[in-house]
Amino acid sequence: MKKDTHPSNYRMVVFKDISNDEGILTRSCAHSRETIVWEDGNEYPLIKMEISAFSHPFFTGKMKFVDTAGRIDKFNKKFGKFAQK
Repeated sequence: MKKDTHPSNYRMVVFKDISNDEGILTRSCAHSRETIVWEDGNEYPLIKMEISAFSHPFFTGKMKFVDTAGRIDKFNKKFGKFAQK
């Protein structure tokens, strides 16, 4: 195996689906400022996700409303002044 293939900060991280409060503990080198105490009692970096296999309609078989209208309005309010020029 080649040396220095993996990043030096490859560690255990919790990915948490904020729409249904499900989480998974896995390895990653993603940066995070938040931490969480996991079921085993240890503290791990936390990465929050809006949608995952726990809540995606393809995997669950249920349709779910995703609030995109609020995000679109927020974008238009922030950048709408540039479109008028």
